[in-house]
Amino acid sequence: MADRPGFFRRLAIKATPSREEVLESRWLKPFGTRVRQSDLWRFTRRSVPRGVAAGLFIGIFLMVPGLQIVGAALLCIPLRGNIPIAAAMTFLSNPATTPFFLIAALALGNKLGFHADLAAFNQLYDSGVGVREWLAWLLSDAAPAMVTGLFFIAVACAFVGWGVSIVFWRWWVGAKWRRRVRRDLFQHNH
Repeated sequence: MADRPGFFRRLAIKATPSREEVLESRWLKPFGTRVRQSDLWRFTRRSVPRGVAAGLFIGIFLMVPGLQIVGAALLCIPLRGNIPIAAAMTFLSNPATTPFFLIAALALGNKLGFHADLAAFNQLYDSGVGVREWLAWLLSDAAPAMVTGLFFIAVACAFVGWGVSIVFWRWWVGAKWRRRVRRDLFQHNH
């Protein structure tokens, strides 16, 4: 069986753009020195949870793949979050999870008082219409429900991710300290 921490670490390194790749984005160039600040790239107990929250919020709310990483990086600037973590968190919304987020957003938007006619959605889906009809449906009654639903889902996921990352960070640092103390105790006794 594969070494799980090593596997996930390699997967994250492979999927997450490097600092240079993010900084070369034409969307980030106008922010020049501000995006290049080292505190936005360091892994600290405060920057990591902020990066997780920023990445989850932008990744879910902004469903445009090319702009998610840029949006997360830009949100990290005022939040002082970790840009690599935020970029990695945007991958939560991917082609496999996007339909679930959109359906949940429409349902939540309908519960909040907006009206997205899901029967019309099913009819459009079953009849196999083109992009023009889908856009007409989206712009007529579904957009407010979907945007509102996505916003609330993104905020909830960002808040949960922020809390989980704080707990995980404390556990991880505590485990490192316990290993160090055991190693020092072992070396001192022998």
